[in-house]
Amino acid sequence: MNLLETIAIAFSSIKSNKLRTSLTLLGIVVGIFSIIVIMTIITMLQNSIENGVSQLAKNTFQIQKYPPIMDGGHNDKYRNRKDITIEDYYRLKDMLTQAKYVGAERWVSGKIIKYYNRETNPNVPVAGMTPEALKNNNFKVEYGREIRNNDLDYSNNVAILGKDVSDKLFPNINPIGQDIRVDGKPFKVIGVFESLGSIFGQSQDNMVIVPLTTHQQIYGKYKNSINITVMTFGKQDYNETIEAATGYMRTIRKVAAGAENDFDIYSNESLLSQINDITKYVKIGAMVIAFIALLAAGVGIMNIMLVSVTERTREIGVRKAIGARKSSILLQFLIEAIILCLIGGIIGIALGVGVGNIAGMALDAKPTIPVLWVMLGLGLCILVGIIFGTYPAYKASNLDPIEALRFE
Repeated sequence: MNLLETIAIAFSSIKSNKLRTSLTLLGIVVGIFSIIVIMTIITMLQNSIENGVSQLAKNTFQIQKYPPIMDGGHNDKYRNRKDITIEDYYRLKDMLTQAKYVGAERWVSGKIIKYYNRETNPNVPVAGMTPEALKNNNFKVEYGREIRNNDLDYSNNVAILGKDVSDKLFPNINPIGQDIRVDGKPFKVIGVFESLGSIFGQSQDNMVIVPLTTHQQIYGKYKNSINITVMTFGKQDYNETIEAATGYMRTIRKVAAGAENDFDIYSNESLLSQINDITKYVKIGAMVIAFIALLAAGVGIMNIMLVSVTERTREIGVRKAIGARKSSILLQFLIEAIILCLIGGIIGIALGVGVGNIAGMALDAKPTIPVLWVMLGLGLCILVGIIFGTYPAYKASNLDPIEALRFE
């Protein structure tokens, strides 16, 4: 009997016991579904996060007072750190000569932007930036001009609008040259940024950027810590520049030898690494659930295959009487167990990818298929089929043909 005939007999046996087969498949479906749905959601979120944090240009890192992901148990430690000041920035800029750009930025949120009788919702972040910070954040002006050094030198009241703010205040006219008001202060619009899109349903185009010195005049020079952004000349000197910047910042901020840094440095890579550290526990949980479900399903498959061997004892006896080899009978029942697992696995994968994408799209994440985990899921199905199908297949192949023919 060739392989195709063996597979055809396996499918025929499965179809002849639909209810029993369906109940047996349920465990496999649950096990594979639990892995795939979690991994689909995590993959979608990681892709969205990666796209979101990639607003930092390549070969860029940021120095700031707080870590990008706060540890709830150490908030007081971070809060008690000294603010990073504009003087710190200027000193680092002079010292860090190996960097391509060294910029600074500071953000305040929850602002209303007005243009005559039009106004935004009270949720607009307003940032003060240096020209270098625009490059380091990969903010590109679609039309108009960028902030220049003379805007900082003279603390000019000029602003660049995010796409959402521009569309809200100027739906029918060119915003360039128009005067807006931020916290009652007049600003001339000099540019509009290219759209950055959204992450988790949150638009990244809802912002206004002004010169850092102007920002400090309005919101206080020492009220909030600034962030320092650094771009290196290339990947080859990236790590060396981080080390140099760390050393210079420790010197500037008079951090004692052996003491912990009183600032944080992060990049796209380090932020994604932190996110992966958090999601790994979710992955472990999904694997535990899947293991339990697949173990239960495996026991069920072994039981159904043993029942199948008992029901088909005479069939096995006839096949042996006409010359069927042990290996052929063993292979037939083993393939039947594997096919049973694969059917459940395919159903679980389809449900997992579908439900995972629906859940992810609710968070405005782009649909995806976790190919690696799909392949792993199929591999697990085959493994379960082999492990739990081997004993029934071995038992069937070792039946005595005479005794089997006498079986009623």
